[in-house]
Amino acid sequence: MVGRAGGRSGARPLERKAVSERRVGIGFDAHRFADGQPLVLGGVRLDHPRGLEGWSDADALLHAIADAILGAAALGDIGGHFPPDDPAWRDADSRKILEAVVALVARDGWSVENVDATVLAEAPRIAPHAEAMRAAIAAACSIEPGRVSVKATTMEGMGFVGREEGIAAMAVALLTRRKSA
Repeated sequence: MVGRAGGRSGARPLERKAVSERRVGIGFDAHRFADGQPLVLGGVRLDHPRGLEGWSDADALLHAIADAILGAAALGDIGGHFPPDDPAWRDADSRKILEAVVALVARDGWSVENVDATVLAEAPRIAPHAEAMRAAIAAACSIEPGRVSVKATTMEGMGFVGREEGIAAMAVALLTRRKSA
């Protein structure tokens, strides 16, 4: 039975936060494998024989999340804010990049509400590290880990991921901007 609030009879109506605007952004990143590099994904160092090649620590998962957040705020992409030829970001911990992105959007009144991300990789297995990744991402975004989802899938042997040439990640982020008092 449906009640007057549009929900099931006996259910309490959903509480809504006073927001003036909500926006969703999508991010994607990919990096090729490189010998002699540590593998860092979601702010967590993983035991794997090859890492990812890039100017910073090449954390494709955090880069995809940063792009999703910037996209939701209509502020471009991480390459525009953290140019790959800027020596300040050489070998940088991508958690610092994500924290800087969160601070940047906060200046315009935006806050991250949740992040949903997927890693595309044949190896290593992501599931054993997902909770640690969720915690690192949540800390960088100043949200609770329960607002972060990290999943993984393989490409069933297809494409550059399937051939184990690299790893890709995609993310969606929801931002809100509070009403002014």
